[in-house]
Amino acid sequence: MAEPALLCEGLDYRYPEAPRLALDGIDLEIAPGEFVVLAGRSGSGKSTLLRAACGLVPHFHGGEIAGEMRVGGRSTRDTGPAELASAVGFVAQEPETQVVSTTVGAELELPMELRGAGAVETARAVEEAALALGIEALLERTTDSLSGGELQRVALGAALVTGPPLLLLDEPTSQLDPVAGDELIALLRRLNEEWGVAVLLGEHRLERCLAAADRVVALEAGSKVFDGRAHDFGSYARRSAPALATPVTRLFELAGIDSSPVSVKRAREELGGLGLLDDASSGTHIASGAAPARREGAALRARNLQVELETAEVVRPVLRGVDVEVAAGERVALMGPNGAGKSTLLRTAAGVLPASFGSIEVPGGCALLSQRPDDYLVRESVGDELPGAAGSAALAAVGLDVSSDADPRDLSGGERQRLALAIAMAGRGAGGAAPGLVCLDEPTRGLDRARKDELAAWIEELAEAGSAVVVATHDVEFAARFASRVVLLARGRVIADADPREALGGGWYFATETARITGGRAVTPEQGAALLGAERQGAEW
Repeated sequence: MAEPALLCEGLDYRYPEAPRLALDGIDLEIAPGEFVVLAGRSGSGKSTLLRAACGLVPHFHGGEIAGEMRVGGRSTRDTGPAELASAVGFVAQEPETQVVSTTVGAELELPMELRGAGAVETARAVEEAALALGIEALLERTTDSLSGGELQRVALGAALVTGPPLLLLDEPTSQLDPVAGDELIALLRRLNEEWGVAVLLGEHRLERCLAAADRVVALEAGSKVFDGRAHDFGSYARRSAPALATPVTRLFELAGIDSSPVSVKRAREELGGLGLLDDASSGTHIASGAAPARREGAALRARNLQVELETAEVVRPVLRGVDVEVAAGERVALMGPNGAGKSTLLRTAAGVLPASFGSIEVPGGCALLSQRPDDYLVRESVGDELPGAAGSAALAAVGLDVSSDADPRDLSGGERQRLALAIAMAGRGAGGAAPGLVCLDEPTRGLDRARKDELAAWIEELAEAGSAVVVATHDVEFAARFASRVVLLARGRVIADADPREALGGGWYFATETARITGGRAVTPEQGAALLGAERQGAEW
């Protein structure tokens, strides 16, 4: 009988000086060739379990461990990350901490060199990994010139290049645009089906991956609370974990339909069987909602803005003649493919980067939260990062309830994200005028839906106080939730500027799950439920 790809028996783990267990009595077996999605709210233990499976826990993080975890038959308590590298590939939540080489090509070659692979085997493996992830054009680029999404794909390539029998992925789509995210899930499914690679995928955006999964394991407070088929997870989420419900599950629940399909195709089939949405291309449309009243004055005004970034090898144009204006009180989702220039636009607005040509004006000043929350964490405790009453108020504003003595580096990815948000915004708008412009770059990385809802509410509060809020995001569901306007960038230019229903209601990739189900007639579960309610008027149920 084949050895399990991963086996946990009564696994307990506590980070150094932590008040409670991060993993509590975990029993889990993953068979070779199984595709398992790991679900759970921020801080539930997903990242810790993945770190344990590759040996980082306890060998790097320290702490107290009990019970057993075996990967490919080897105990992770006795075998460190280097020895486990041949059996497991790991992609962390923060790819920037994983990439160590100067160039992309060298980063992909490194794992093969450490295994002692020959030149032919290395060249073939690097080329195949680069082609699979769409990063062949990046092979000669320096890693410090890459966007966050490009870095994430490079880290994925380094994990895939050796062809390990077990892949561990922590929020692998969090910085990928919708196209790259869908392609990644398809690639993982292909590796799983055709090559027998076992996959353990920790993810908050479950709508992207449930249809590909054989099984879902959900954690809560470090304990396993669900372990079953993907098709059964929606019913569990409706009943016991609403924060984990996907948009389609929420749509059906709000519409009063007792079902929880895991795919758009199945959802459309079930609605068709009920005589609903028979012709999704026409009929009633549900508006996105009233747009906020535009206030006097622009918080951001760019005219023919061009920005070039200089690297060791070349001067590269990133923004090419951008014209955009954002009024006070607007909530704008800045979207587009990886490398489109979203982060560059925000950094230029904040004064971090200079304009090469054209102009950019930010009359009321700008508060910027960058993609890398760990850049904001420089002290030894949460209390030192945000001291006093102002710090407590900032933590409360982002919904972060942790001990002031906790080490920021021991927090989950979502908790560190919220801490960075609090640091970036500490004191802003308190006892005085709100900043004219707030720029958030991929702020939902590591956040569960409940925390995203809180972030959206906070953005609304900032807008009501007079701030314009611009959020660079790949999360179409979050954009539909908070934005009054969507600006789409591609190749350094603005290619679309519209309200969320128009921008997110059609197309193949930049569309919400509700939009795909309803043919673009609604973009949020709430709007979808209203649409179904309108169609049911006069029907017999």
